[in-house]
Amino acid sequence: MKFTRDEKVDILLIIISTVSVIASFILSLDYIAWIAVILCGVPIFKECVEGFITELDIKADLLVTLAIIASIVIGEVFAAGEIATIMAIGGFLEEYTVSKTQGRIEELVKMTPQFATRIKNGVEEKIRIDEVNIGDILKVLPGESIPTDGIIINGETSIDQSTLTGESIPVDKKENDEIYSGTINLYGSFTMKTTKVSEESSLQKLIRLVESSAPENAKIVRQADKWASVIVVIAFTAAVLTFFATFEIIRSVTILVVFCPCALVLATPTAIMAAIGNLTKHGILVKDGESIEELAHIDEIVFDKTGTLTYGTPEVVNVISDNPKEMLYLASSLESKSEHPLAKAIVKYYDNSDFAEVSDFKMHIGNGVSGTINNSKIIAGNKKFITQEKIALNYDEMPENNEIEIYVAKDGEVIGKILLADTLRESSKQTIKQLKRLKVKTTLLTGDNETTAKAIAKQVKVRNVKSNCLPEDKTEYIKQEQLKGNKVAMIGDGINDAPSLKKANVGIAMGNIGSDVSVEAANVALIKDNIEDLPHIIGISRKTIKTINLSIGFALTLNFIAMGLAIFGLLDPIAGALVHNIGSVIVIIYSSTLINYKISRKDYKKSKKLGITKSLNKSIT
Repeated sequence: MKFTRDEKVDILLIIISTVSVIASFILSLDYIAWIAVILCGVPIFKECVEGFITELDIKADLLVTLAIIASIVIGEVFAAGEIATIMAIGGFLEEYTVSKTQGRIEELVKMTPQFATRIKNGVEEKIRIDEVNIGDILKVLPGESIPTDGIIINGETSIDQSTLTGESIPVDKKENDEIYSGTINLYGSFTMKTTKVSEESSLQKLIRLVESSAPENAKIVRQADKWASVIVVIAFTAAVLTFFATFEIIRSVTILVVFCPCALVLATPTAIMAAIGNLTKHGILVKDGESIEELAHIDEIVFDKTGTLTYGTPEVVNVISDNPKEMLYLASSLESKSEHPLAKAIVKYYDNSDFAEVSDFKMHIGNGVSGTINNSKIIAGNKKFITQEKIALNYDEMPENNEIEIYVAKDGEVIGKILLADTLRESSKQTIKQLKRLKVKTTLLTGDNETTAKAIAKQVKVRNVKSNCLPEDKTEYIKQEQLKGNKVAMIGDGINDAPSLKKANVGIAMGNIGSDVSVEAANVALIKDNIEDLPHIIGISRKTIKTINLSIGFALTLNFIAMGLAIFGLLDPIAGALVHNIGSVIVIIYSSTLINYKISRKDYKKSKKLGITKSLNKSIT
């Protein structure tokens, strides 16, 4: 856990103040408690005065300040120091838990090409990206980032489009195909004609989406502050009336002391800290307390496919051949010479370093590879490649789940084929099932084609699915759902998901395989990429809100009872301080039970019966 310099200073002051209060109590020396009054009480007093003068902001700090001053006036410095220390602890916890980590876009900016190679009058020249105009002819070499949107006019290649679409498998491109800024040219050299200037390119649009997309929610107001003005009026009124009725100042001061809302203020941050501690044990990073409140009221979770419901990398799912051992030996030997993701998947599946010697190896961009092994010509590639080589297509039955087919031919005859696909996570289906039991709607938004999207949706039983989605399509869907009054969470792993993660009420990023940008844009990161933790996240968020509401109710009840006792002279300031101390301890102990919380069948059954009233929904800052 990392703290800023200011946070370290606050922690040191709280420790010193706590020691001084304890020493004051043990040694019965009130003047030692002045250390706590100065270190913790003065900042509270200063913040109270500044807020009241500049913004007419009446918060619990005002009552705390009055209680501290009143305690000092009647000579109860220990009570003043104790109140100041407890409130400082509550304030620190609150500030720490609600500080929101802002999304950063540095990684996107780094991906923006700075230069391009323009061909003008047959001459190649290196120019700055802002000098590129629509209609310019640019040359892109293997490994380079495509400088701006355009169309290929000469050449063929494979493009890594994961930046924009999240697709894990490179897309083959040929003449007249569209290409986008920020995507990576993997293999072939080609020339392109620009259709957009840099500032209007797909990558720049993505950057602007990340910058501008944010949940359009009102700022959540802490419940203690919401009640503060009422509490101040009640406390003042009760103290004044009690004084005029009894002419005993000690009773009036005691009322202010017992109404010091320590338990009320601690209710929210301690519950959130306990919940965050619980989630951290499960490898779940929550950046702010507001996300806990939002998650408790989520109506829908939107899933990206690649790297979320699936693993995000192609794997061999089936081998079809009369002699699969020989076919895999030849295919993996040939593919070991290639850096293509599909080639790597085949080599990994073979799981053997005993490769044959390959000569005359050649890569056919967008089609496959060929070479000679033991004087036999071996070809591995797609159906188009096999047809172009005028080889009869054996094993030509259609794949069931839109897998990628790699045919393997030996000396002009197909000897089998290898099927590859982005495989589904084992936990995906169960996770969707549990979310439905929690009455949370699930939706799949993916950049993949309709066939692939529907195949995955069918396997995990997600009914609402949309395919061929660009980043702006996902963001627009979330916006429309929010306009209907629904609270939406988005879970994704790639840079292309960053705008949607930030637009959603809560963004959840796959922290291990996810990009830095997606993690920074999100409110929650699954460090271990366990999507099966989603039901637990929803469950503990709901439990946290229920805990906060019950703690606030308890704190208010305790304050009113203690005030009644003070009015009748049954409590003095020290006893009053002890009462609200006990209340604070009870709230902390009750909140700490969240650390060991585990979602149960009871939580599923009562997922819509949490007893969270609308008036208490916004109990977290």
